[in-house]
Amino acid sequence: QVQLVETGGGLVQPGGSLKLSCAASGFTFSMYSMTWYRQAPGKERELVAAISTPGGITDYADSVKGRFTISRDNAKRTLYLQMNSLKPEDTAVYYCAKGWRVAASGGQGTQVTVSS
Repeated sequence: QVQLVETGGGLVQPGGSLKLSCAASGFTFSMYSMTWYRQAPGKERELVAAISTPGGITDYADSVKGRFTISRDNAKRTLYLQMNSLKPEDTAVYYCAKGWRVAASGGQGTQVTVSS
């Protein structure tokens, strides 16, 4: 079955950076677009970024455009999200999902907290 394991979250000061990873198994990773989405307490899920396969097309939420970069390594079956210039409003649990602009069925998520 599809298994997605997100890692790399943590506590970071405003303006800092983090790189999230999503290890995928249970499906042919190289054949699927992938998505990062997030959910903050009391808020709806928000699409963050999506990437096609093999990675030529990307799409970003306006709120992260220019600060976040989605990428993938099909040989390692891993999805990445490089997050720079982090803001307190980026605080959320981040999930990866199989598919293009899909905000559901992620793994257990990884907590990102941006605070001074």
